[in-house]
Amino acid sequence: MSAITLYNYELDEQSYRARLTLSALGLEWSTVAIDMFPGGEHQKPPMLALNPQGTLPVMRDGDFVLSGTTAIMLYLAKAYDPPKRWLPDDAATFGALSHWLSFCETSLAAAAEARLQALFDLPGDTDALRQSARAAFRIMDDHMTIRHFDGKEWFVGEDATLADLALFPSFALSRDYGIDHDEYPALRRWIRRVRTVKGFLTMPGIPDYH
Repeated sequence: MSAITLYNYELDEQSYRARLTLSALGLEWSTVAIDMFPGGEHQKPPMLALNPQGTLPVMRDGDFVLSGTTAIMLYLAKAYDPPKRWLPDDAATFGALSHWLSFCETSLAAAAEARLQALFDLPGDTDALRQSARAAFRIMDDHMTIRHFDGKEWFVGEDATLADLALFPSFALSRDYGIDHDEYPALRRWIRRVRTVKGFLTMPGIPDYH
Protein backbone atom coordinates (compact mmCIF):
# COMPACT_ATOMS: atom_id res chain seq x y z
CA MET A 1 0.00 0.00 0.00
CA SER A 2 1.35 3.41 -0.95
CA ALA A 3 2.08 5.96 1.73
CA ILE A 4 -0.77 8.49 1.84
CA THR A 5 -0.11 12.08 2.86
CA LEU A 6 -2.91 14.57 3.51
CA TYR A 7 -2.26 18.29 3.41
CA ASN A 8 -5.00 19.77 5.52
CA TYR A 9 -6.20 22.29 8.11
CA GLU A 10 -7.63 20.86 11.33
CA LEU A 11 -10.69 23.14 11.49
CA ASP A 12 -11.58 22.96 7.79
CA GLU A 13 -14.66 20.83 7.18
CA GLN A 14 -13.47 19.86 3.70
CA SER A 15 -10.26 18.51 5.19
CA TYR A 16 -12.32 16.71 7.83
CA ARG A 17 -14.29 14.91 5.10
CA ALA A 18 -11.06 13.51 3.73
CA ARG A 19 -9.80 12.47 7.18
CA LEU A 20 -13.15 10.86 7.98
CA THR A 21 -13.04 8.86 4.75
CA LEU A 22 -9.48 7.70 5.34
CA SER A 23 -10.38 6.58 8.86
CA ALA A 24 -13.63 4.86 7.84
CA LEU A 25 -11.67 2.90 5.23
CA GLY A 26 -9.19 1.82 7.90
CA LEU A 27 -6.26 3.45 6.13
CA GLU A 28 -3.07 4.87 7.58
CA TRP A 29 -1.90 8.31 6.53
CA SER A 30 0.42 11.09 7.52
CA THR A 31 -0.73 14.68 7.86
CA VAL A 32 0.92 17.91 6.81
CA ALA A 33 -0.71 20.78 8.74
CA ILE A 34 -1.39 23.82 6.56
CA ASP A 35 -2.02 27.19 8.24
CA MET A 36 -5.19 28.12 6.37
CA PHE A 37 -6.29 30.78 8.86
CA PRO A 38 -4.73 33.22 9.46
CA GLY A 39 -1.61 32.17 7.54
CA GLY A 40 -3.20 31.54 4.12
CA GLU A 41 -0.56 28.90 3.37
CA HIS A 42 -2.95 27.03 1.06
CA GLN A 43 -2.65 29.93 -1.42
CA LYS A 44 1.13 30.34 -1.27
CA PRO A 45 3.62 28.95 -3.84
CA PRO A 46 4.52 25.64 -2.14
CA MET A 47 0.86 24.56 -1.95
CA LEU A 48 -0.07 26.12 -5.30
CA ALA A 49 2.56 23.87 -6.84
CA LEU A 50 0.47 20.91 -5.62
CA ASN A 51 -2.94 22.47 -6.25
CA PRO A 52 -3.12 25.61 -8.43
CA GLN A 53 -6.70 26.19 -7.22
CA GLY A 54 -5.37 27.02 -3.78
CA THR A 55 -7.86 24.91 -1.86
CA LEU A 56 -7.65 22.21 0.78
CA PRO A 57 -7.39 19.30 1.22
CA VAL A 58 -4.68 17.95 -1.06
CA MET A 59 -3.73 14.27 -0.98
CA ARG A 60 -0.59 12.51 -2.15
CA ASP A 61 -0.72 8.75 -2.63
CA GLY A 62 2.73 7.68 -3.73
CA ASP A 63 3.42 9.76 -6.85
CA PHE A 64 -0.26 10.57 -7.41
CA VAL A 65 -1.45 14.01 -6.22
CA LEU A 66 -5.13 14.87 -6.03
CA SER A 67 -7.13 17.84 -4.77
CA GLY A 68 -10.85 18.43 -4.27
CA THR A 69 -12.67 16.71 -1.45
CA THR A 70 -15.16 14.78 -3.56
CA ALA A 71 -12.42 13.61 -5.92
CA ILE A 72 -10.31 12.45 -2.98
CA MET A 73 -13.22 10.56 -1.41
CA LEU A 74 -14.10 8.85 -4.70
CA TYR A 75 -10.48 7.92 -5.36
CA LEU A 76 -10.00 6.42 -1.91
CA ALA A 77 -13.17 4.35 -2.21
CA LYS A 78 -12.17 3.11 -5.66
CA ALA A 79 -8.60 2.33 -4.66
CA TYR A 80 -9.05 0.90 -1.17
CA ASP A 81 -12.56 -0.54 -0.85
CA PRO A 82 -12.72 -3.69 -3.04
CA PRO A 83 -16.08 -4.79 -1.53
CA LYS A 84 -17.54 -1.47 -2.78
CA ARG A 85 -19.32 -0.81 0.49
CA TRP A 86 -18.69 2.94 0.41
CA LEU A 87 -19.21 3.38 -3.33
CA PRO A 88 -21.74 0.78 -4.52
CA ASP A 89 -21.83 0.22 -8.27
CA ASP A 90 -25.54 -0.60 -8.51
CA ALA A 91 -26.80 2.03 -10.96
CA ALA A 92 -29.65 3.42 -8.86
CA THR A 93 -27.63 3.52 -5.65
CA PHE A 94 -24.65 5.05 -7.43
CA GLY A 95 -26.88 7.67 -9.00
CA ALA A 96 -28.47 8.61 -5.67
CA LEU A 97 -25.04 8.76 -4.01
CA SER A 98 -23.73 10.99 -6.80
CA HIS A 99 -26.69 13.31 -6.26
CA TRP A 100 -25.78 13.82 -2.60
CA LEU A 101 -22.11 14.34 -3.39
CA SER A 102 -23.18 17.08 -5.80
CA PHE A 103 -25.50 18.48 -3.11
CA CYS A 104 -22.46 18.88 -0.84
CA GLU A 105 -20.67 21.01 -3.41
CA THR A 106 -23.69 23.16 -4.30
CA SER A 107 -26.49 23.43 -1.75
CA LEU A 108 -24.19 22.98 1.25
CA ALA A 109 -21.58 25.48 0.07
CA ALA A 110 -23.32 28.25 2.04
CA ALA A 111 -23.14 26.16 5.21
CA ALA A 112 -19.37 25.82 4.92
CA GLU A 113 -19.02 29.54 4.20
CA ALA A 114 -21.27 30.49 7.13
CA ARG A 115 -19.12 28.46 9.50
CA LEU A 116 -15.84 29.94 8.30
CA GLN A 117 -17.34 33.42 8.56
CA ALA A 118 -18.39 32.79 12.15
CA LEU A 119 -15.08 31.24 13.20
CA PHE A 120 -12.72 33.64 11.48
CA ASP A 121 -14.78 36.83 11.08
CA LEU A 122 -14.71 36.68 7.29
CA PRO A 123 -16.82 39.07 5.19
CA GLY A 124 -20.19 37.98 3.84
CA ASP A 125 -23.95 38.24 4.23
CA THR A 126 -24.44 36.34 7.48
CA ASP A 127 -28.22 36.17 7.33
CA ALA A 128 -28.29 35.00 3.71
CA LEU A 129 -25.70 32.30 4.33
CA ARG A 130 -27.53 30.95 7.37
CA GLN A 131 -30.85 31.01 5.52
CA SER A 132 -29.32 29.01 2.66
CA ALA A 133 -27.77 26.56 5.11
CA ARG A 134 -31.09 26.06 6.89
CA ALA A 135 -32.83 25.45 3.56
CA ALA A 136 -30.28 22.76 2.67
CA PHE A 137 -30.63 21.12 6.08
CA ARG A 138 -34.42 21.13 5.69
CA ILE A 139 -34.06 19.18 2.43
CA MET A 140 -31.77 16.71 4.18
CA ASP A 141 -34.06 16.37 7.21
CA ASP A 142 -37.12 15.79 5.03
CA HIS A 143 -35.23 13.12 3.10
CA MET A 144 -34.17 11.29 6.25
CA THR A 145 -37.66 11.58 7.76
CA ILE A 146 -39.02 9.68 4.76
CA ARG A 147 -36.15 7.21 4.95
CA HIS A 148 -36.89 6.54 8.63
CA PHE A 149 -40.54 5.89 7.83
CA ASP A 150 -39.29 3.25 5.39
CA GLY A 151 -37.05 1.71 8.03
CA LYS A 152 -33.84 3.10 6.51
CA GLU A 153 -31.02 4.64 8.56
CA TRP A 154 -28.75 6.04 5.86
CA PHE A 155 -29.01 8.59 3.07
CA VAL A 156 -28.56 5.97 0.34
CA GLY A 157 -28.98 2.22 0.31
CA GLU A 158 -28.96 -0.15 3.27
CA ASP A 159 -25.64 0.85 4.85
CA ALA A 160 -23.42 3.89 5.28
CA THR A 161 -21.85 5.14 2.05
CA LEU A 162 -19.72 8.06 0.92
CA ALA A 163 -22.93 10.10 0.87
CA ASP A 164 -23.18 9.91 4.66
CA LEU A 165 -19.50 10.74 5.16
CA ALA A 166 -19.76 13.72 2.81
CA LEU A 167 -22.99 15.14 4.26
CA PHE A 168 -22.16 14.62 7.93
CA PRO A 169 -19.66 17.48 8.53
CA SER A 170 -21.81 20.39 7.35
CA PHE A 171 -24.72 19.58 9.64
CA ALA A 172 -22.66 18.27 12.55
CA LEU A 173 -20.58 21.46 12.62
CA SER A 174 -23.46 23.88 12.08
CA ARG A 175 -23.80 24.76 15.76
CA ASP A 176 -20.56 26.72 15.27
CA TYR A 177 -22.67 29.43 13.65
CA GLY A 178 -25.86 29.15 15.66
CA ILE A 179 -27.93 26.43 13.97
CA ASP A 180 -30.16 24.67 16.52
CA HIS A 181 -30.04 20.93 15.84
CA ASP A 182 -33.38 20.46 17.59
CA GLU A 183 -34.98 21.93 14.45
CA TYR A 184 -33.91 18.82 12.52
CA PRO A 185 -34.87 15.70 14.49
CA ALA A 186 -34.24 13.25 11.65
CA LEU A 187 -30.74 14.61 11.17
CA ARG A 188 -30.06 14.48 14.91
CA ARG A 189 -30.91 10.78 14.82
CA TRP A 190 -28.81 10.26 11.72
CA ILE A 191 -25.65 11.93 13.04
CA ARG A 192 -25.86 9.78 16.16
CA ARG A 193 -25.92 6.82 13.77
CA VAL A 194 -22.91 8.09 11.82
CA ARG A 195 -20.93 8.28 15.06
CA THR A 196 -21.31 4.49 15.38
CA VAL A 197 -19.57 3.79 12.05
CA LYS A 198 -16.38 1.79 12.51
CA GLY A 199 -13.44 4.14 12.17
CA PHE A 200 -15.47 7.24 12.97
CA LEU A 201 -13.18 10.20 13.56
CA THR A 202 -14.31 13.37 15.30
CA MET A 203 -13.03 16.96 15.26
CA PRO A 204 -13.56 20.13 17.34
CA GLY A 205 -17.18 21.26 17.07
CA ILE A 206 -18.70 17.83 16.44
CA PRO A 207 -21.48 17.22 19.02
CA ASP A 208 -21.32 14.10 21.16
CA TYR A 209 -24.97 13.96 22.17
CA HIS A 210 -26.54 10.51 22.20
